[in-house]
Amino acid sequence: MSLKQIKLKPWQYGLALLSIITLIFLGIYLVRGDQIRFRRFSESLFRSELAGDALGLHYTLAYPENYGIEAAGSLSLYTPGSEAADNSGEIRSALASLSRISPERLDGEDAFAFGLLVRYLERRLAGSNFHYYDEPFSPGSGIQSNLPILLADYTFRRKEDVENYLSILDQTDEYLEGLLQYEAEKADAGLFMADYSAAKVIKQCDSIMDKKLLSQGTHFLHTTFEERVAKLVQDGELSRQEADYYISENDRLLVTVLQPAYEQAADTFTVLEGKGENSQGLYYFPQGREYYEYLLSSSTGSDRPVSEIKRLLYEDFQKNYNAMLALIAKYPQLADSSLVPSLDLPLTEPSQMLKDLQGMMSEDFPPFPSKDGSFKTSVTVKQVSPSMEDYCSPAYYLTPPIDDMENNIIYINGKSRPDNLTLYTTLAHEGYPGHLYQTVYSQLYFNSSRAPLVRHLLHYGGYVEGWAYYVEDLSYQYAASSQQADSPLAAYCESSRLGRNIHLCLYSLLDLAIHYDGATPEQTAKILRSIGITSPSAVQSIYQYIAEEPVNYLKYYLGYLEITLLKEKAEALWGDEFSPYRFHQFILETGPADFTGLNERLQQER
Repeated sequence: MSLKQIKLKPWQYGLALLSIITLIFLGIYLVRGDQIRFRRFSESLFRSELAGDALGLHYTLAYPENYGIEAAGSLSLYTPGSEAADNSGEIRSALASLSRISPERLDGEDAFAFGLLVRYLERRLAGSNFHYYDEPFSPGSGIQSNLPILLADYTFRRKEDVENYLSILDQTDEYLEGLLQYEAEKADAGLFMADYSAAKVIKQCDSIMDKKLLSQGTHFLHTTFEERVAKLVQDGELSRQEADYYISENDRLLVTVLQPAYEQAADTFTVLEGKGENSQGLYYFPQGREYYEYLLSSSTGSDRPVSEIKRLLYEDFQKNYNAMLALIAKYPQLADSSLVPSLDLPLTEPSQMLKDLQGMMSEDFPPFPSKDGSFKTSVTVKQVSPSMEDYCSPAYYLTPPIDDMENNIIYINGKSRPDNLTLYTTLAHEGYPGHLYQTVYSQLYFNSSRAPLVRHLLHYGGYVEGWAYYVEDLSYQYAASSQQADSPLAAYCESSRLGRNIHLCLYSLLDLAIHYDGATPEQTAKILRSIGITSPSAVQSIYQYIAEEPVNYLKYYLGYLEITLLKEKAEALWGDEFSPYRFHQFILETGPADFTGLNERLQQER
């Protein structure tokens, strides 16, 4: 029988067609199955990480229901270092799931996110080996000062937000109690903080939750709550009766829950004070050096060995120091502090400065990505509450949720009282083209490119703070751009820029010396004296801050150096096609990442 004589029955035609369709879909799945699995894994991890943390969820998503997440009603009560918080098993499980996905079968964005996530989880797994080395009550950036800020700026968009806020407030005593138990366990393990740090924490707890202000109803957690509720009444989201009830509940919870919780924290630290066995750097703890190396990598996103980081910092310090000497030789009036006020910028108001910065940056930085280029943001500059001035940075930007990027807030600490140039460069750091611009741009780009949701969970301090310091450094040129290159004001701007770099580079080197090499307070004082810092109180303050906040300066300055090195590499790779605009667009659209990922992506941009 020849092939031409074979005749298929109608049902056989259907079966053949079904087989062909099945083979097609099987082929598609074999090609795209890894991508589908990675997307599902990414979405599952995103939801599970946020679902159990009410504060984290609120500050990440304005409308979690659009992402398939019900509003979380509880604070994350896991305590770092405790058995409940030992999630190394979960991390290993996640890495095992990822090991079954082939990155070669993922498209560009997913493949990049895959590499970032694997390295991120591997770093977290490495960190799980250091029980009781974390410090949630750090005097410079601890929960005792951060929690009130997060509560005061908890956005009320609807009635449910008010109820969730009050639920969170009602749990703060349990949350802090868990952290205090961790501090007691740290003390038992011989890893409790130095006495001078404990004394600061006690003072902070007493003053931040001031009994008098709370009893009078004039604490900033009273007034900010009432302002947010009044806005909901004005918008028709709440009735006046509902608002009055919620205000009464807030007053009650502040007095009966939060204030006693802070009082208990102060009492606990009073009891534990004196149990700290080390008043110096991490070097003097049993696993201190190893922990510092982990912290350095995880906080900065740089995988360079310590020896190479030292070399980069030494070379940069020498370069800036020599440039400063040459500048002062040319403009000796810069050494006369009495002349400095006459060289300050004419701009005085934050709104003027932000507008000027937006104009200055337009040639070097791309506009926000949007379909028609019309996306606009608003920014409100607020003053830090007087009761928080001693415990807040000179300024900070409050990151908005990824699905509500229009409204942004920058806080200025009135206690610092900066001159006009310092305020201008600070607003460049926090606003344009710094944190605000970078955050909004990257999130808009992620949203438009449908980047894996897990990207929103991966935080890279070196990228974020390195970018902000990189553009702060650039803003000195913007400040001087209206002047002739050889004018005294231009020279003043350049000397201020060099001075800022010298100090941050020096503090970064001291961070390494104190925590990795074991530099003592006496050795640190000797180093500081060599560059003219001789005040005993200033020396003590610098040493204690670095001892309390390991790697903090390196997030800024090493991050900045990594970005400048990327820029040099981009110039070499792109040649005549290089421009600051293109480089900045590359950094922004690659998004928050470690520097291994950024360097890999740059190689693909030829």
